[in-house]
Amino acid sequence: MFSQINQSSTLPIDIPIQLSGTFGELRKNHFHAGLDIRTRGREGLPVRSIKSGWINRLKVSLSGYGKVLYIEHNDGLVSVYAHLKKFNPRIESYLKKKQYNKKSFDIELFPKKNELKVNEGEVIGYSGNSGGSFGPHLHFELREAKGQIPINPIQYGNIHVEDSRNPQIQSFYLYKGFGPNEKRKEFLLVKKNDSVYTTAGVIEAGKLNIGLELFDRQNLSQNKNGIYSAKAKLNGVDIFSYKMDKISFNDSKYINLFIDYRELISSRRKIHRFFLHPEQKMSFLNDSSLSGEILIENGKSYQLLIQIQDYNRNTCHLEAYLKGIPEIISPEIDTENLILKENEYNFEFIDKSVSFPKRSFFYDVNVKVEEKDDTLKVGENIFPLRKPFLIRYRIPNGDSLTIAQSFLAFLDKNGKSSFLSGYINDGYWEAKSKILGNFIISRDSIAPEIRAQNFRNNQWVDNYNFLNFKISDDYSGIKKYRGEINGKWILLEFEPKKNKLFYNLNDNDFDTTLHNLKIEAEDQAGNKTVYKIKFYRKTK
Repeated sequence: MFSQINQSSTLPIDIPIQLSGTFGELRKNHFHAGLDIRTRGREGLPVRSIKSGWINRLKVSLSGYGKVLYIEHNDGLVSVYAHLKKFNPRIESYLKKKQYNKKSFDIELFPKKNELKVNEGEVIGYSGNSGGSFGPHLHFELREAKGQIPINPIQYGNIHVEDSRNPQIQSFYLYKGFGPNEKRKEFLLVKKNDSVYTTAGVIEAGKLNIGLELFDRQNLSQNKNGIYSAKAKLNGVDIFSYKMDKISFNDSKYINLFIDYRELISSRRKIHRFFLHPEQKMSFLNDSSLSGEILIENGKSYQLLIQIQDYNRNTCHLEAYLKGIPEIISPEIDTENLILKENEYNFEFIDKSVSFPKRSFFYDVNVKVEEKDDTLKVGENIFPLRKPFLIRYRIPNGDSLTIAQSFLAFLDKNGKSSFLSGYINDGYWEAKSKILGNFIISRDSIAPEIRAQNFRNNQWVDNYNFLNFKISDDYSGIKKYRGEINGKWILLEFEPKKNKLFYNLNDNDFDTTLHNLKIEAEDQAGNKTVYKIKFYRKTK
C-alpha cells in the first residue's frame, strides 16, 4: 500500500501546505481522521482530485463534513474533501437534480461506479467552511477503500509540510489509579535544550501511569497540533508506544480514556494518558500488550525515558528520575452513590426517572442522582460514558400549547439551558444523554424570524443571481424549513453559522414576471413561521 501511496500525483490544493490539524490528533470525542489544510481564512480556493477515479459518495449536511465528496481510485484508496463551499459545475448540476427530486438541501448520494468520473488534477470543488467547521479550511483524508480505514495523508508522496520544529512538552504527571479515585502528581520540568526535558522527584510506591500535556507546530503555522508518535521506557524496558500511520473510526469510542477527561472538562487542558484501559481497543498502538502501567517499589530508583516525534522526525525527549517512597493507604471508597459498571440502575422520582444500562461507564463511579425542584441532577460531568443514559419527565396535564412548546433541556455549569430533546413517548418527554449534568423542562414560545436581506417586497431583481435571507431562532434552534415560488418547491441553502438562507435565481425558469415567494420555518419546539414576499424578474 505505501508504495502506491508514494506514487507521484497532484496536491489537493494549489497553495503551500500549512496545517491547522494533523492526523490522529485528539479532538472532542474523536481522533482526527485527516489533515486540516489552512486556506489563510479564505473560501473559494480550487480543490483538485489527487488522482483519477470516480465519485462514490457525495453528501451535503448542516453539520459534520458539510459539503463533502469521496473519490475512489484504482489503487485501492479513497480520497475525501470536506467543508467545501461548493462543487464544480458538473457535480453541482448532478447534485441539484437529486436535491430537487428529493426536495431536500441535506442529501447523501452514492453514484454508481464511473457515473461521475474525475481526472487527476481536475477541480472538483472550492474550499469553504460548511458543516461543523470553525473556520475556512480544507479537511483532506485518505482511506483504504476496503473497510474505509483512514491512513495518514502525510505519507502521500507529494504532500510536504515544511517543519523543522520539535514537539513541545508543557507538563508531566504521574497518575495513581484510574477513575474516580485516581491521584495525580505533577513534576516540574527543566528544559535542558530545545529537544530535552528533565525532571526528578519522589513518588509513592504502587502502580502508576503517565500523563503529558504536549503539542507540535510546523514552521508556517502557529496552531498547536497533535503529535505523530510516542515511546516510553522504564529502566530501558518498553512500556507504551504508538504511531499515527493508520487509525480506525472505532478508536474514537475510547478517546475519553486516552485523555484526562476531568481536566479537559474543568479547564479545557488536554493531558494525554499513556495508559491502556483494559477495555480500550486502539488500532494505532505498536504493541497492545504494553499497557503503560509502571510499578514503583519503595526505596528503588527509576529512569523514565519518553520520546515524542512529529512526522518529519523532529524529536523531543523527557528524562525523568524517580525514587519510590512508602505507599500511602488510600481511604475507603465512598459507596453511597456507587454505580457498578456491570449493573443497570433505575432512579425513580414522582414524575421523573433516570436509567443507566449495563456498562454505561468504563469503570465504577460515584454518581449522585437527585431532583431539586424542577431540576434533575445526574452527577457531575467528570466521568466519560460508554453508553448514553435515559432521562424521562412526565408530561403534566395543562395547556396544550404550553406543552407543545416545551422540551427537555441541558443546563450548563453557568445555569444556561440548551435544547436536548422534544421527543415524546407514552406520556413522557424522553432524551438520551452521554454527558452527566443537570436537566430541566424548558419552553420556547417564540417562532423563528425570517427577513429578506438584499431585496424588498415588489422589487425587480433581473440583475441578481441570489436572493439572501436572514433566518434566526431565539432559543431552541431551527429544526426544518421549506421554500417555494409560485407554489413550486425551491432549493434554499442554509448556512446556520451565519443564520442565512440563499436561493440561486438561476435554478428555475418561470413563465411569469411576478413571483410569490414563501418560506416556512419551524424551530425545535414546534413554533412555526410563514414568511411571504413578492418580487419581479423577466422571463427567459
